[in-house]
Amino acid sequence: MMMNSANVRWPDSLWAAMTPRGPDLPELTGTAEADVIVIGGGFTGLSTALHLREKGVDVAIVEAMEPGWGASGRNNGQVIPTLSRPDPDDIVAKHGPAGERFVNLLRDSASTLFDVARRYQIQAEQEQSGWVQPVHSPGRIKIAERRVRQWSKYGAQVELLSRDQTRQMLGSDAWFGGFWNKTGGHINPLALSRGLAQVVLERGGRIYARSPATSFERLNDRWIVKTAKGEISGRALIVASNAYTGEFSKSLMPAIAHEVMPVLSWQMATQPLTDNVRKTIIPGRQAMSDTHGELYFARYDARNRLVTGGAVIGPGNKAERIKTRVAERLQRLWPQIGPVSFDYIWNGYVGMTTDFLPRIHRLGPNAYGWTGCNGRAVALSIALGDELSKAVRGLPEKDLALPFTDPAPIVGHGLLRRLAPLMLMVYRRRDAREIA
Repeated sequence: MMMNSANVRWPDSLWAAMTPRGPDLPELTGTAEADVIVIGGGFTGLSTALHLREKGVDVAIVEAMEPGWGASGRNNGQVIPTLSRPDPDDIVAKHGPAGERFVNLLRDSASTLFDVARRYQIQAEQEQSGWVQPVHSPGRIKIAERRVRQWSKYGAQVELLSRDQTRQMLGSDAWFGGFWNKTGGHINPLALSRGLAQVVLERGGRIYARSPATSFERLNDRWIVKTAKGEISGRALIVASNAYTGEFSKSLMPAIAHEVMPVLSWQMATQPLTDNVRKTIIPGRQAMSDTHGELYFARYDARNRLVTGGAVIGPGNKAERIKTRVAERLQRLWPQIGPVSFDYIWNGYVGMTTDFLPRIHRLGPNAYGWTGCNGRAVALSIALGDELSKAVRGLPEKDLALPFTDPAPIVGHGLLRRLAPLMLMVYRRRDAREIA
């Protein structure tokens, strides 16, 4: 029996509960053709397809489940125009002029996302209220100072926050200052995914759903992508499946699948806060994620739920354990919140690289791919979609904000994937130490 969009199993997330259904989409059966084939119907694939259709290019997306089913519809929805750890000087030192172009792309990536949502009238609960990274110990103010200094060189709208300013912005005494990027914010990521999918269809693009790509190959100057029930050929190819590249087919692109570590990230949403309490906790409704390795993060949804999350180690009832741990954290950060209960809890993979930099690849003639979101792909992936569309349209490499590298699979990937959750203990020890 053919699985349709209505019976795809979605995570029990706030976003899945609150977002109107996406468009009904066919599976890929038999043979098809397109000028450009995109593997993956998340933010990058949808953005790539949208920008190609705006230039009149025939494009088809091949998606394993439904648009937004993977990380693009499961994440916290924070729109952050930076990487998680590398700063502009790190990026330029590694990639030279291409790195500098990438820094400029990254600088504007949050505004790019909000501009796309406005231009196409996508209703994704978007709020461009800014993103703040508070520092969790006095010595870590050096992190904020460095980021303000480096991003200011590239014209980013950033500001160094004092401890008093951070207290006023977040409504908590827990932090010691911070880094504020005024262009950031937050969205309902699944609503953005489904909105982008609808716009792609309205502009003549095609999306094949519930059709996991099992392999691709170059044959007679064409790229052939195969699924269980069909195949599609195209002049050009984009692989945009990120942390889920190896989850449906081990043979799809193991070199890409094995250069990232898929790490399970837990998200949760509280009951709606009362107006009086909400006004005292992040009153300006900024997105917030701090300097802990075991990240503390939070933002509001449109119904004044605090959307947060965390990580957990070991077997057992992980959902209940993480609820208890994060509830205690919220009460410690914001005592005024009172008893905390969660209406929704869900998880999904984040694709981590060893140096926290994304990997962008040439895969062959007119073929490109990227992976390694490192928890920062919401804004970045929309902007990258435009750059990848330029690449397959033949723009010169010197004009692309794409620092290419060769795929570099992690040695012992399978073993390290099993051990990766133990890194949480390392992060907790580091978090407890002061930076001199």
